[in-house]
Amino acid sequence: MQASTKLRRLLNQPKMVVAPGAIDCITARAIQRAGFDALYMTGAGTSMSLGYPDYGLITMSEMVANATRIAKSVSIPLISDADTGYGNELNVYRTVQEFERAGVAGIHIEDQVFPKRCGHLDSKEVVSREDFVAKIRAAAAAKSSDDFVIIARTDSRAVLGFQEAIERSRLALANGADLIFFEAPQTIDEVAKIPQLIEGPCLLNVVIGGKTPQVSVQDAEAMGYRIAIFPGLLLGSIMHACDEQLIRLKADGVARPSTQTSPATTFARFDSAIWDERRTAFRHPIDSSPMSDASALASTSEK
Repeated sequence: MQASTKLRRLLNQPKMVVAPGAIDCITARAIQRAGFDALYMTGAGTSMSLGYPDYGLITMSEMVANATRIAKSVSIPLISDADTGYGNELNVYRTVQEFERAGVAGIHIEDQVFPKRCGHLDSKEVVSREDFVAKIRAAAAAKSSDDFVIIARTDSRAVLGFQEAIERSRLALANGADLIFFEAPQTIDEVAKIPQLIEGPCLLNVVIGGKTPQVSVQDAEAMGYRIAIFPGLLLGSIMHACDEQLIRLKADGVARPSTQTSPATTFARFDSAIWDERRTAFRHPIDSSPMSDASALASTSEK
């Protein structure tokens, strides 16, 4: 079953989809192992994994390459950040094609100018309504499977106000978007009103330390959200754990075995048993008793 079909089936169920953010195949496998039904590839995490801040500095090809690896490493559907679509509506068209070929279940396209900034930073700029709608139309037209999920993200709340963001969301739904990603609402009241005012399926972005107040999974579901993503949860945890372990190692020169697993245990998370079986599966004794065709030919020519 295609990943996009899996995601559609999840969205058709009453339960809200919770998708923690993955940076790479290691974090993707951890999310799947923890029992989540879907995951999200964070653009910020992908950007930082390449040595850059989330300032729109990496390319569509770099994002698709990471999404391809992650999608292949798990059996649960992957939703991916696709930033601004990396240009105008023509670029969006190709962006959708590339992410769909990569095995991604759905992507979100936003209305920031290119290059964009993290949605929870100040000094953002957005394109016109007309440009945004053109991108969403192109995204909807580009997908080869009806199940591929197009999520329209608007960052206009911070620039043009709450009501403009609501209007853009409605326009996006009317022009082919499957879900709305209303970025960075600023109060709990705004968070609660968004699904009611848009009157369509919505995604909530839960960013620790961001512009939006923290909302639990249970509360988000009660408010009517269909998806909740947690893009920075593992990223922040990894950075903190790295700092903690390296400070300890630097201070006393001893690694902390209580925080480590053996290589065998670690590799087991990545299908080492399957690869161990394959490692010996092709080493059969060669049956040399029957005369080979080459030997038979040589024997005949000698006579």
